[in-house]
Order: sequence, then C-alpha cells, then structure tokens
Amino acid sequence: MKKAKQMKSLSSSLMALMVGCIFLTSLPAHADTFNVKDYGAVGDDKTDNTAAFSSCIQAVITAGGGKIFLPDGLYRGRIIIPAISKPLPSWMTIEIIGESAPTPVFGTIGNFPMRKHGTILQCLEKSGPAVISVSKSTDALYGDYSAVHVIIRNLDIRSYDNPAIGGVDLQWAMQCQLENVFINTDIYNVQSAMPTHGTKGLITPESNNAALTILRNVQVTGYHTGILISEHTDADNIVVASNINGLEFAFAHHASHLRRVGAYRNTNHVAITGKHGFQIDQLNTENSGPGQTDEKNVWQKTIYDVTDPDNLGTADITYWVVVGNIGAVADFKINGGRNIRTRRIGSVTL
Repeated sequence: MKKAKQMKSLSSSLMALMVGCIFLTSLPAHADTFNVKDYGAVGDDKTDNTAAFSSCIQAVITAGGGKIFLPDGLYRGRIIIPAISKPLPSWMTIEIIGESAPTPVFGTIGNFPMRKHGTILQCLEKSGPAVISVSKSTDALYGDYSAVHVIIRNLDIRSYDNPAIGGVDLQWAMQCQLENVFINTDIYNVQSAMPTHGTKGLITPESNNAALTILRNVQVTGYHTGILISEHTDADNIVVASNINGLEFAFAHHASHLRRVGAYRNTNHVAITGKHGFQIDQLNTENSGPGQTDEKNVWQKTIYDVTDPDNLGTADITYWVVVGNIGAVADFKINGGRNIRTRRIGSVTL
C-alpha cells in the first residue's frame, strides 16, 4: 500500500512537471521579442512582407523598444524604421535579429551559388530606401536623427546584381551595432557586375549624432561602396569584397578604429572622401592576379589600396598585400594620403 501511494505521488509530481513545462514553452522567450510571423510575414521567397514588417516595428515602438525576430526563411521586402521623434524623453533600442547566423559566401576565385537557407531578407525594388533603413526625423530630439539605437544580428541581407538600392542605411540612426551580418547582391562577388548606381552596402550613422557604431563580423560585397564609415566607429573582422570602394571614410570629428579588415578585389580598398582620423590594425588584401579576371569583372582589378587625392585622411595603417597566382608582395599603392602613415607587417616603423 505504501509503495502504491509513493507511485501515485510520483505520478502526480511528473504530471505537474509536464504541465509546467508545456506552459513555459508556450510563453515567448522574452516579453520584448516580436516575431514577424505574428504580424503576417512569410519567408517563402515570394511574399512582399514590407507591410507586415511595418506592423511589427510599430508594435516594438509602442512597447518602447524591443527585438524584431525573423525565423529562418527567405523574406522579400523592406524593413523601414520610421522616424522616432518628440515627445519621447530619450531614444530607444530596436533590434532586428535572425534565427541563424549567415554563411558569408565570398571569395577571390571561382563561382559558388548563394545559399537559400538561413535567415535571408531580400528586396528587388529598383528605387527607394535600402533593404533596411531608418527614416529622417522632422521633429527630432536632436538634429534630424531618429531617436533609435539599431542593432542587427544574424542576417543575410540581399538586393540584386548591380543594385540601384542600398543594403543597410542607418544614416539617420543615433547609434548602431551590427554582428554576424552579410550584405550582398545575391551573387558570388567574383561574378558581380560593375556597380553603376553609386549605392552603398552599409551606411553608418553620420557625424554629429550620438555617434556610436560597433561592427563585428560584417561582410559586404557587390556595391559601389561597401561600408561608409563615420565617426566613433569600432570594428573588427570586417570584409569588403568586389566593391568600387571597399571602405569609404566620410567626414568625422572623432576618430575610428578598425582591427582586422579583409579587402578583396575592390577597385579601391580604402577611399577617403572627408576629413577623418582612423587606424586600421591589419588591412589584409588580395588583389586579382594574372588570369583571374575577364571582360565582366575586370573592374575588380585593384587600382589603389588607399585613395586620398585631397589628403583628407589622418591615419595609421598596417597592411599585408597578396596578389592572386603570385602570393604576398610588398607593393602598397597610395593615391595622395599625405597624412597617412603605413607599415607592412614585419616592418620596424610606420
């Protein structure tokens, strides 16, 4: 009898535990996480989800900030973060997070297909905002900036070959942080057509705002400018491949610091278009070598490692140059750059 009572008690405890587990798993992981599928988004590689994304974003804004979660799938459409203005007392954080970290398919030779699984956001429009963008504010807390700190993680963001729209435009955000983000034109970079529209893969918040940009494990391929760098930028493990300008340094009051940058098959690996102080701890490049270009991608032959014709940059750069089918070389080509000090890895001084 005693054993029967013990078994009944154990059975009741297990049942209570199972009910509790079912109840817990039915709850969202975080109260501030908003799943785009709950707002009508479909990752079927054909549905335009722009309206669904907007509904999800509005819910996040109403909640005072939070996470926009995209389960695995290929989502068509744009994510447009509207201007967040007065009477808010301060800015909020909006995170855009994919379920899976992307597989960054880029290289210097060959032709490899782009993957169709993971968390992919793609827009095929020929004009208008970037695939992900922040709108300019007309009633801002400060300047024209939207009162938002944008975080993007674990996303494969695509436009199309020779894109007429940008990848991610955060010019009017106060601050941003990107981690595990692959911005591309849905084609293996070596096979990319020459970008003719002047669009940019990533635009960071411009000068004179709250001015904090953090980039970790970000790759950009196939745009006119890979990444437009503004002030207070801290970056590591960055790749820019097959762009006209890999990195473009715009005007900035405050200096930027980049640790390891991989720059491959860009016409210019680094371009300076505004006064900017910066440091690159390791600029590791590979330029196309003999027999590695054809009529379609000859534009990817590197002209300059650094182009600064107006001597606007003040910088320290440590570099390593490789030429395909040849190997490491000491040749580092600078156009202008009177105030830029360079040092090949292994050299004694800048």
